[in-house]
Amino acid sequence: MPGKANSAFMKPLKVSDELAEVVGKGPMPRSEVVKKLWVYIKKNDLQDPKNKRNIIADANLKAVFGGKGVVNMFEMTKLVSNHLS
Repeated sequence: MPGKANSAFMKPLKVSDELAEVVGKGPMPRSEVVKKLWVYIKKNDLQDPKNKRNIIADANLKAVFGGKGVVNMFEMTKLVSNHLS
């Protein structure tokens, strides 16, 4: 019998307009938002080639990252939380 999934992680959340530019319109669970973010980052080649943990923000991501040009993947998750409700 599979373990109980973390329901908070799976709960569909409202996606801000800025974040919707990157991952599409919500509501969607946080796990889906993060998955779509990575698809966007890889598709647009936004990972720092020297340090794969760093994300180089384009205009859409800067809006999500509070204007920051570069964030690491751990900071990214925190910044994205500000766009979910």
